[in-house]
Amino acid sequence: MSLFARVGHSCAMAAVLSMMPALPASAQTRAYVGNFKDQSVSVVDTGRGQVVATVPVGPGPHGMAVSIDGRQVFVGADAGSTVSVIDTVSDRVTAEIEVGQSPHGLVMSPDGRVLLVGVYGEDRVAWVDVATRQVSQRVEVAKPHTLAVHPDGHRAYVASQQPGDFALVVLDLDRRAVARRIPLARPPRDLEFGMEGRFLYFTLAGEDAVQVLDPRDDRVVATIATGPSPHVAKVAAGSTVGLVVVQGTNALMRFDAATSQPGAAIPVGRQPHWMSFYDQGAAVAVTNEGSDSLSLVDLATGKVRTVDVGRGPRKVVTVELSSAARAAAAVTIRNFAFAPAVLTVRAGSTVTWRNDDGSPHGVATADRGVSSDVLLPGEQYAQTFPDPGTFDYVCSVHPYMAGRVVVVPH
Repeated sequence: MSLFARVGHSCAMAAVLSMMPALPASAQTRAYVGNFKDQSVSVVDTGRGQVVATVPVGPGPHGMAVSIDGRQVFVGADAGSTVSVIDTVSDRVTAEIEVGQSPHGLVMSPDGRVLLVGVYGEDRVAWVDVATRQVSQRVEVAKPHTLAVHPDGHRAYVASQQPGDFALVVLDLDRRAVARRIPLARPPRDLEFGMEGRFLYFTLAGEDAVQVLDPRDDRVVATIATGPSPHVAKVAAGSTVGLVVVQGTNALMRFDAATSQPGAAIPVGRQPHWMSFYDQGAAVAVTNEGSDSLSLVDLATGKVRTVDVGRGPRKVVTVELSSAARAAAAVTIRNFAFAPAVLTVRAGSTVTWRNDDGSPHGVATADRGVSSDVLLPGEQYAQTFPDPGTFDYVCSVHPYMAGRVVVVPH
């Protein structure tokens, strides 16, 4: 059998891919955990409940965000000045973005084009262009801790921890400027939008409750009693299921987002810090900074699995592995070049090559031992790579065109 099997036109390709078996949802999700004391990120397979990789990053990993396609995880170095970019297919750092001293909160814009970074040590919020990985704009905000972007993409709220002048600072993302400030009596901690943007949930140092703010008029319309030291509250997308990390009781507390009523608590590890929903809101990953672990919580049963990670785990994000693989497993032939020239995928992935050029091209192994048929404009090929390895190839029509597929273990 040839290395590259011809599928032909796009309709045939779609039929082949539709017959590929899907993995269970839990096996498709990985949690990326920033270990604040280890300068590393632990990658946890949530289905197996095991650490499958450890990725070195900048000092004091703190804020984290995920690209829209799941292909990249961004990690801020609280004790440094960079944001590390982790490729979720290879689980390796592919870039370091210089943003300024002590980046804290990171949040992705709804369209995936901009990463907002609260640069705590330099009293500003940085706009990072995701495509170019360059800072395109800076706006002054005193001691920005964490950030939340409204789903409409036009405004962001920033927790400003300036001593003696605490506030939520509202940014106009269209004008890239400060729109207004909401003064606070206590330091704001963390903030998240929920209920499709109807409410902003935020916590205050020294307040044993979650504040519920209506962004239409910036009024606090309710509070949710939690117990000592609530840290971050989130609501599952498309539902009224709310959860808040309560550090003082080592618990994850439920609440009803429709009524702002507190509910039952689920014990987790010591000094829980952050959480991330996964499996379409049916489960949540919680970091436990005081016990160096990650709790994986099944919300239907309340069952908790514990995974040991690195030292001082703080932030966590979850990524659906299949979405990352889909985003990565395509090569476009255009302007007499393969793009990307080097593609990294996990074992078992199917790679497609599509000819979007005006000339015919082909795909063949670099040593010419195996060659495919000519690929006419508009046609595409597919090949599944079951085992790890490095596969060099060239265009069989234009041998100066070269590419490589790197297959890493699943």
